[in-house]
Amino acid sequence: MSLHNHNPVQPSRPRRIALVLANPSVSTVSGWPVGFWWSELTHPWLAFTEAGYTVELFSPDGGALQADAMSDPDDPSGYSRHDIVSRGFIHTPELRALVDDTRRIADIDVDAFDAILVAGGQSPMFSFERATDLHAKFAAFHAAGKVAAALCHGVAVLKYAKDAGGEYIAKGKTVTGFANVEEEFADNAVWEYNLLPRGTHLMPWRIEDALRDLGANYVQGGLWRSFAVRDGNLVTGQQNFSGAETARLVIEALGR
Repeated sequence: MSLHNHNPVQPSRPRRIALVLANPSVSTVSGWPVGFWWSELTHPWLAFTEAGYTVELFSPDGGALQADAMSDPDDPSGYSRHDIVSRGFIHTPELRALVDDTRRIADIDVDAFDAILVAGGQSPMFSFERATDLHAKFAAFHAAGKVAAALCHGVAVLKYAKDAGGEYIAKGKTVTGFANVEEEFADNAVWEYNLLPRGTHLMPWRIEDALRDLGANYVQGGLWRSFAVRDGNLVTGQQNFSGAETARLVIEALGR
């Protein structure tokens, strides 16, 4: 048997990734504007492009997007100040411009792409329920045997995506996503700084609980640890520090 790689990445025929970001929304809990998370775009982007892939950006409604402020390395909070990958992307004009003109998910030709990756941020928790085109496209990628991946709060798509028989795609699958222990950490942080009344949860529901409720085998790698898991052609990443690992599993699934 030949050990030759029958799926090489070729410059003339690069793998194509549809990377989905959430449109701007408003938190029904805090009233704050919410969006996508920079590192969940930039770290997979770096991994994919270094592998020779072509990456195209989409969003449910198309158009200009807005990131969660704390995901910006230049934000006064300093939360993401060490994220030099995102800083490089943001300060490269031709890359930064891509988030100002995303295409609509409805326009994705599943046959033309090898994988879909849904990034997170806070907006998915408030906007993905109505993103029916996203539910359908994610399910279509999975049904076609293509890689269907989601990261952090982008895993919210699995609360809605069903197969042709009406079953949840995640049912019976081993998956991860933003963990309850991380939601609790975030809640405690906003309470400590008096940003929300104590007892008010930052998110309207929780990824871990929702996945367990629909029959998935939810696993996680620990608080703020990079972690991702692959079950067949379904790939999920735990949180914003898991972008590179999630992309690595997508690349592995595609055979490079």
